[in-house]
Amino acid sequence: MSSIKGFQGKSQYDNDIDVRFRPSACGPVTAYTILRYHKNETTNDSIDHLYRLLGGTKIGLFKWRFVRRLRKLLGPEWIVVDCGIEGLKKEIDEGRPVAAKFDKWFSFHWFGKFVFDYHWVPVIGFKETANGIMLIVHDNGGRNRDSRVREIAYESHKDILSFVKIEKTTVA
Repeated sequence: MSSIKGFQGKSQYDNDIDVRFRPSACGPVTAYTILRYHKNETTNDSIDHLYRLLGGTKIGLFKWRFVRRLRKLLGPEWIVVDCGIEGLKKEIDEGRPVAAKFDKWFSFHWFGKFVFDYHWVPVIGFKETANGIMLIVHDNGGRNRDSRVREIAYESHKDILSFVKIEKTTVA
């Protein structure tokens, strides 16, 4: 098992987030918690401001927009790119959380049964079991519920999952 210690989750339904944004704030909250873990000054902004900067919408945040806007916001000192499961494992082993997007709608798996249909979460660990890889994620909370750590089977979700690594470079 490999996991990141000291990662602090956040609920997308916290009172400091505009009530209009809460149902679709999972992408900005995921970015915020990962950047806070990296101690990036962008987390001085409110999640509402980050929601606007990343281009959040009522139906959520598209992955291409998340990557493009976060890359622009952070600048050349950061790498923000897609990665696969092997890239995710490498990032976690090196102590960096990864953003994960569950998306059954735009991956055309409309009738599948998944833990999340359309949701962003930070991945903070994984473990390899006899049944395959289990992802350890913070779920970004719910109405009247803090974010909590959950384990989700990778294999049964791999067709709707994508990952984004967010890494500080040594370039200054």
